[in-house]
Amino acid sequence: MKFETAVKEIVPRTVNVKSFRFPKPEALNYKPGQYLLMTVKSAGKDLVKPFSISSSPTEKEHIEFTKKITESEFSTALNGLKVGDWARIDAPYGSFTFTGEHERVCLLAGGIGITPFRSICKYATDTRLNAKITLLYGCRTENDIIFKNELEQMAQLNENLRVIFILNEADSEWKGATGVVTAEMVKKEIPDYKETVFYVCGPPPMVQAMETMIKELGLPAAQLKLEAFTGHA
Repeated sequence: MKFETAVKEIVPRTVNVKSFRFPKPEALNYKPGQYLLMTVKSAGKDLVKPFSISSSPTEKEHIEFTKKITESEFSTALNGLKVGDWARIDAPYGSFTFTGEHERVCLLAGGIGITPFRSICKYATDTRLNAKITLLYGCRTENDIIFKNELEQMAQLNENLRVIFILNEADSEWKGATGVVTAEMVKKEIPDYKETVFYVCGPPPMVQAMETMIKELGLPAAQLKLEAFTGHA
């Protein structure tokens, strides 16, 4: 459905990432992992861009997307929004979804690619899905981890959810995983990887690396689901 709306809340997530929330129309139904088309105005013209929905269908009060603020025209317009400002949303779109149809899934996220997985993890936790979910989330530094506290809380509430943060540039205080996701890491963290469906969302180089890794693991293409649009940049 397409509807005009106004900004309800803006939530800072990291130094350069913000979540934008809008009232959720009662008639709007979506699945965790889907995306929306967002329209904002800039210098009298409409700018449109797709974003994964980072809220969960279980959150009835708002619909949210989360964006890394860059120097692009769209980012600049978005960064200038205030509570009450006009926007248009067209949703939902996409088939990069998970509502419990697989017994075991691994969510492979890089940077801002965490957004659809935040929706999936929240949905799985709120609805008490029986599916075993492992989230492997790679970021540059600890300060770049989006939804860190939320994801940790979900893992505490949901015995079927494991959250593993992997840092590229970890400082000496960091006790978690470092480097990048490799086939060896997957084998170690997910011993039953052959029975696991892998979802990948992140920057294009990371997505390509994960495709290669899935082949290295000897898994069929049917066990790999990719977020295809580039609305995260």
